Amino acid sequence: MIFPALSNPRRALLPRLLATGCLGLWLTAGTALVQAGWVPQVSPVIDTNTSFRAVAAVSSNVVWVGGSGGVCLRTLNGGTTWVRKPVSGAEKLDFRGVAAFDARTAILMSAGLAEAGATRLFRTTDGGDTWTQVFQTTEPGAFLDGIAFWDARNGLVMGDPVGGKWFLLRTGDGGQTWERLPPARLPAMLPNEAAFAAGNSALVTQGTALAWLASGGGPRARVFRTADRGDTWDVVETPMPAGETAGIFGLRFRDARHGMGVGGDHKKEQQASPNVMVTDDGGRSWRAATPTDPPGLKETVILTSDGAWLAVGPSGSSRSGDGGLTWKLVDRQPFHAAAWAEGRGWAVGGKGQIAVWQP
Repeated sequence: MIFPALSNPRRALLPRLLATGCLGLWLTAGTALVQAGWVPQVSPVIDTNTSFRAVAAVSSNVVWVGGSGGVCLRTLNGGTTWVRKPVSGAEKLDFRGVAAFDARTAILMSAGLAEAGATRLFRTTDGGDTWTQVFQTTEPGAFLDGIAFWDARNGLVMGDPVGGKWFLLRTGDGGQTWERLPPARLPAMLPNEAAFAAGNSALVTQGTALAWLASGGGPRARVFRTADRGDTWDVVETPMPAGETAGIFGLRFRDARHGMGVGGDHKKEQQASPNVMVTDDGGRSWRAATPTDPPGLKETVILTSDGAWLAVGPSGSSRSGDGGLTWKLVDRQPFHAAAWAEGRGWAVGGKGQIAVWQP
């Protein structure tokens, strides 16, 4: 039997392990030390007050990240190096949403009060060297929460209710121009109901025309669904616990029928409570699933290449390979948002943290 080269301490153990028949156990234990999880990457952000809540993976190499302080980063080599892509005049903005299409084209969404000039969208077509503001409103109450696209031309932006209806924007030209969807077509909101601009996953799209919005903050957590790119909407109640600081934070769909939602309470990030729900009828109904391990607030859920679900949040990350029936603790690093493309995943969080998934 030929063994690979071992470090000196382990090589010294080999005769003893062979003699006692414990080699198999030793190899198994050694393998277990290398587990799937998030591995930190070097970020060019020196200010540890920077919080990242938006990440878009175009491929296994091209990834865009948005954060507070007007920070935008891009990598072209899978995160080996990250480069800052400054947005002129956005130094006080908080980019909590990013949609990216390739290495050159991306859209940043600023979350914040319209009255303070923070409700804005920026677009680049030269890799972030220059940015063009493509939308801004000063309408009182407007506050953007998420951005998502069906394809390179058609997308939606969601914002907190204004006048008792979602503030929704739609584009058909790749984000160059935006129109507000008529509030009269939208379902009425519950008292205090809104969305959490936590990980850019309260709004998700699927296929060519499906989209879902997740709510919280009100007496019940609900999911809004459209099958025609926002022309008409239905709304259903869910089993996710709700309240002033609680509700659904993130959605993800495997296909047109099977999806998952995660959430919790952002004032009680570590508290154990029901924080996962699933659907198998396209979001027309939802049922509670097994809570994650570790428990607590989960802000984003993504799908990996092997079909497993990864839920991330301030309390740590969990992985489920059986659709939410069981969960395995990945690690306890706090993250806000995550993305997956071509077999690789990234997670971002507070203090300028960026991590890549180690399979």
